[in-house]
Amino acid sequence: MTKQSTTIASATAGALAGAMALAAGEFVGGLAAPTPGPVTAVANRVIDNAPGWFVDFGKNLFGLSDKPALILGTILLSVILASGLGMASRRRRSVGVTGIGLFGLVGFLAIAGDAFGGIVSGLLIAGTAAAAGILTLLVLLDRVQPAGSVVQDEQTQDAPTDPAASRRSFLGWAGAVAALAAVGGAAAQGLRGRSSAAEARAAVTLAPVVTAEQVATDVADAQANPIAATEGITPIVVPNDDFYRIDTALPVPQVDPKDWNLTIRGMVDRELTFTYDELLDRATTVAPVTLSCVSNQVGGNLVGNAVWQGVPLIELLDEAGVQSGATQIKSVSVDGWDCGFPTDLAYDGRTALVAVAMNGVPLPIDHGFPARLVVSGLYGYVSATKWLKDIELTTLEDFDGYWIPRGWSKLGPIKTQSRIDTPRNGSAIPEGTETAIAGVAWAPNKGIAKVEVRVDDGPWTEALLGESLGDNAWRQWYLSWTAVPGDHRVQVRATDNTGETQTEVQTAPAPNGASGWHTVSVSV
Repeated sequence: MTKQSTTIASATAGALAGAMALAAGEFVGGLAAPTPGPVTAVANRVIDNAPGWFVDFGKNLFGLSDKPALILGTILLSVILASGLGMASRRRRSVGVTGIGLFGLVGFLAIAGDAFGGIVSGLLIAGTAAAAGILTLLVLLDRVQPAGSVVQDEQTQDAPTDPAASRRSFLGWAGAVAALAAVGGAAAQGLRGRSSAAEARAAVTLAPVVTAEQVATDVADAQANPIAATEGITPIVVPNDDFYRIDTALPVPQVDPKDWNLTIRGMVDRELTFTYDELLDRATTVAPVTLSCVSNQVGGNLVGNAVWQGVPLIELLDEAGVQSGATQIKSVSVDGWDCGFPTDLAYDGRTALVAVAMNGVPLPIDHGFPARLVVSGLYGYVSATKWLKDIELTTLEDFDGYWIPRGWSKLGPIKTQSRIDTPRNGSAIPEGTETAIAGVAWAPNKGIAKVEVRVDDGPWTEALLGESLGDNAWRQWYLSWTAVPGDHRVQVRATDNTGETQTEVQTAPAPNGASGWHTVSVSV
């Protein structure tokens, strides 16, 4: 091979060695599921240790695709670095061997520190990955430049006996390695499917609940309101498949309820443990509650309303006996994520559930099956623990949840907000038509009293409100507008039942939620 082709082939050898290492690690990780493979484990450690600005950047850039983007980025970066190792190994094989060994060490540390990993599994998975990568690199490099041979300049090297045969040999081996890595990666995904909780979830039967009938009637009435039929408006109850998902889980925890229980401990008189079946039997409270992510921008879609079914949190706390001085309720997910909120908020009359169902079916796996917390009026980062495992009574001083050291506020009350669903920003509207300006407004724990709309610098006009599902659920709203020629700015603001009107002051989501009036621009 020429010097240029040798360099390209060496880089390819390194990249394929990196791909083979990742595929082998993921395959062995799949055999040990739910233990993560190296890609997922490293991505998890990035999430756990990344500064707040980096997390915000990812959310703003990729939105709800931030997790796939992180996984893809981890793979691409690994392959690129391995490509560099391949080029550096043309003269010294030890460079590549050492580099891939260091990759293996990083994988080991990531897996060993994972909630579903450990030292033994880390050694097995990362060791297999490193061995596969090193072997692949050495085999492919020998097809590029045999070990111990001298790399010469293109102008001075002796012509190989059969350069075409040399290229064919390398390309054949490279193609085989690429195919094997692809098959290994696909097989790893198939193996992880074995540990899916889907089958266990499908076997769950929810007991009939009297309150569910009344809530279903209220939802049907709200859906029958003409405002709900406005084209482009968000449904009064968001379907499970469309409900936003924001969490740190990579991958989504797969929990078999037969092997799961919920423990209440800490500053309580009696440590209690509840099985899934026990919670199902007691899950008689059904309530519509709007949840929102603190990262939601003004006018954003990280908010949704659903009908939740579960056990009132205070019932379980009272049975455990909350001790004096227990000022914070800490909750922990099966993957180790945690958060906390003041204990007195569970007792102030708001809806606070250990939820087992969402919109009439067992919790979807993505949304916390088998159980999660739903607390009205609080952003999810302080309250909405999915895949719930532990509830611990502690103090506000002794514990900071996952997001607090990353710059977010200790308390997370949801701000009164409103959003324009239609018309969309940048829409073109025919002159003289009756145009629907419509959307949703929410102030969980307070309720929405009125919504007002302003076009350009005109007066605020009160919109029609849709049916109410209670103070904890958002309300749809509607205003008819006769479009006149020109470019226009449409704004909305809401007033909650305490008389507070949302502020026009624009703030970013950090540290305690975005504020401001949602504004869209349209052309007539």
